[in-house]
Parts: sequence; C-alpha cells; structure tokens
Amino acid sequence: MKKILLLITAFAIFSCEKEPEAPKDYVTLSGKIENKNSDSLVVRSRTYSKTIKVNEDGTFKDTLKVANGMYNLFDGKESTNIYLENDFDLNVTLDTKMFDETVKYTGKGAVHSNFLAEESLLQEKMLDIEMLSSLDSLGLEKEIENMSKKLNDFYNSKTEVDSTIIAAKVKDIEPMLKFYKQFAGEAITLRRKFPRGAPSPTFDYENHKGGKTSLADLKGKYVYIDVWATWCGPCIAEIPSLKKVEKQYHGKNIEFVSISIDTPKAYETWKKMVTDKDLGGTQLIADDAKEKESFINLYKISSIPRFILIDPNGNVTSADAPRPSSPKLIELFNELKI
Repeated sequence: MKKILLLITAFAIFSCEKEPEAPKDYVTLSGKIENKNSDSLVVRSRTYSKTIKVNEDGTFKDTLKVANGMYNLFDGKESTNIYLENDFDLNVTLDTKMFDETVKYTGKGAVHSNFLAEESLLQEKMLDIEMLSSLDSLGLEKEIENMSKKLNDFYNSKTEVDSTIIAAKVKDIEPMLKFYKQFAGEAITLRRKFPRGAPSPTFDYENHKGGKTSLADLKGKYVYIDVWATWCGPCIAEIPSLKKVEKQYHGKNIEFVSISIDTPKAYETWKKMVTDKDLGGTQLIADDAKEKESFINLYKISSIPRFILIDPNGNVTSADAPRPSSPKLIELFNELKI
C-alpha cells in the first residue's frame, strides 16, 4: 500500500511539473535608466497611455494590460519604440546621454523591441536629408534605390521577428522613401533656381520692435533667415540652438532674422511668444505669405522651419541652409570667414 501511495504522489508531482503555465494577461515591464530625464516613464499609443514611476536609482517595474502592437516609451521628451504583447516579460536598460544607441531589451519578447531599436539607428544613419539634398537628381535616384534594397534586405533577414511587424515595415518602405525623395528633390530644384551668387528675392516686413525691416536695410551683412511659425513644433525645437549660434556670432558681420508666417489671427500669439521666449535677432512677421511674388513663395517654402543665408550684397549663399542645430552651419560660416 505504501508503495502505491508513493507512486501516486510521485506521479502527482511529475504531473504538476509538466503542466505549462497559463499565459499572463499582462506585460511585465522593468529596467533601469542611467541619467534619467524624469521621475516617470510613459508608455503610449494612439489609444493607450500608462505612467510608470521611476525610482531615484533609475529602476522601475510595473505591469500593463495591452493590445498587441507597437508603443512609444517616453522618458521626458525622448522616446523609443517598443513592441508589447500580454505575457511578455521585458527588461529595459538605457543611458539617456546616448538614448537610441544604448537602449537594450532582455527577457521574453525582447527580440521584437531590439529589432525596432536597431531599425531606428539604421534609418537615422541612412535617411540623412541634408546628404540627400546635396546630391544631383541622378544621384538622388540611385541613392533612393540603394536605400530601398538595404531596407528590404534588413527586414527580410529578421526571421525571428513577428511576421506582421516585418510585413508592415516592408509595406512602409516605398511611401517613406517617396517622401524623402520628394523633399530632397525640392531642395535640388531650389538649388538650381537659386545657385550661390544669384540675386535673392527681397522682403519688407513688420518688425516686432516697431516699423518695418527690409533686406535692403541689412545690406553689408550676411543675413541668416529662419522662416518659422508659433504652431510649428520643429521650429520651436530649433530656438535654443539658434540662440546659441546668435550669441556665438554676436558682433560679427551677420544678422539673424526670424520671419514668422503666422496668419493674422495668430498675430498676438506671435508678439507674445517673441517676448515671452526672449527671442533675439530681428523678429519679423510676413504679411504677404500668400502672394505669388512674396519672399516666401519665391523661395518655394512649403515646409518649415526653413533657413536661408544671403550674402552682404543681397545675393544667395544658400537657399536651403543648415539648421542651427546642425554642425554644418558653423562649417559654412567658417568657410565664408564670417
């Protein structure tokens, strides 16, 4: 009898050990952030948002009930893509000083998010709009074809990643590259229309400080123009870099001019933002942006921010100059010995 009981007990233990765990109906998300930007993280999609507390030492842990798919993981203003499915157990590590380069996932389901992190770095390296815009039309065509092949090869090599993710990424290649080709193509066309040394279109716009300021008023100096608007997020993001460059070149032979293309309805918003943000340089607002022969339309400004550099004689140096945040701007200034 004792032998039979022992056999039954052993069988019961063996059965318990072999029984698979039921899938969890939530994601476990944990990790550690070096040099954290905030005391919390936010996991967000169009239809979902959850805030996760980050401890003083940068560690965090929480559970989330989600629909399968891609989400953004925010630490302050910086973010990275993450793929979540219930029953995943993900651990995230990153250093905000090299945010995209250091994000790493381990644990159940990590392969998908590591793929997204690798893809982000690849696209950042490949999709260099300044490089694309510097090519001629034939060079742009060849580069777009080359990028299409590289992206297709990259996606198709990731056989361990969920096939639905890969299929969506492959489908996005053509429309994404079409956008970059169009954007860079416009810059190439603009460079042909306004080569270095060509006379620049002129302006005569209201100055925030009163009166009007024209391009002719600034003759004798280089003029670096920022075309922006108060509602433009990327424009606002360039302001700190613009202020830094203005300070660096204070007293030199260059005038920094910001031209707002805000509508008349946003006039007071523009005046208030210039004051509240203590914007430097010469602050103007365009009142003819819709006119065919306006400064804005002649320079074919269809997206902002847009930067233009004009020489002391009123001629074009660059109709699509580098942004203040780009090291290439200082390289250009050094080339011109400003």
